[in-house]
Amino acid sequence: MDIRHLQYFIEVAMTGSFTQAAESLRVSQPTISKAIKDMEEELGVHLFDRTGKKAELTNDGQTVLAQSRDIVQSFENLTTGLNPDARAQKGKLRIGLPPMAGAGYFPEIIGRFHERYPGISLELMESGARKIEDDIESGALDIGVVLLPTKQQHIYHTIPIADERLAVIVHVGHPLASRESVTLKELAGQAFILFQEDFALHGRISAACLGAGFQPRIVCESSQWDFIGNLVAAKLGISLLPKIICRRMSPDRITVLPLADPVIPWSLAFVWRKDRYLSFAAREWIRFVRTFYPNV
Repeated sequence: MDIRHLQYFIEVAMTGSFTQAAESLRVSQPTISKAIKDMEEELGVHLFDRTGKKAELTNDGQTVLAQSRDIVQSFENLTTGLNPDARAQKGKLRIGLPPMAGAGYFPEIIGRFHERYPGISLELMESGARKIEDDIESGALDIGVVLLPTKQQHIYHTIPIADERLAVIVHVGHPLASRESVTLKELAGQAFILFQEDFALHGRISAACLGAGFQPRIVCESSQWDFIGNLVAAKLGISLLPKIICRRMSPDRITVLPLADPVIPWSLAFVWRKDRYLSFAAREWIRFVRTFYPNV
């Protein structure tokens, strides 16, 4: 067993697929399969349950995964440490971005980082903030953007990057469209279009509605903010979105109303585990983000 076996194993564990791991690592699937089989024979355990559609880690596989990450990270640290010039040219970083955050905040910073470190591969995982936090906690992601406060604030380092509020969007012909602002209680009879449940905003909006005395009537859920906007414009219902996203809506189709009471914050931050080793790529990304947001 060598370091390449461990890298192949980690990739299969992260993707849940021998095929996707092979595509990501640009090797053949038989190469991946043989490496995993060799590991299982050498260790005397089954690493994956292959009976389902995905390659699921066994209990032994979970144990091997945790130790494999440490070994691979230590190896990467050793090799890059021996050649300072090579450190800026190599590496891989898994970053989780919610769709709204990715659209509003990060194309420029990602582009600049790539110019500075063209050899560092950025694997961008787009998902809801709740799942991103779970994936950072499990180690599937190195770093990601989540909605504050997190479930376990004490285990993360944090770089705040945005502090906004939610606003209400309605179609231009809606009875509320002429208002200067609305309260959450006034939305009690409306049909809501929300993000899916793995988005932190779903729970936050639902909790705020319950606090205002009503259960929101959710008629549709989506993972895409632009699709939500189109559904609102098509008169399917109303929604609540961060102001930075609301500014992208067409004023000919959508009216944006400030939410007066209660204010629902939308605070974003990059977070990463305090107790995890950081590769050179991760450390440089964090340093770069801090220079990009010097006042936070």
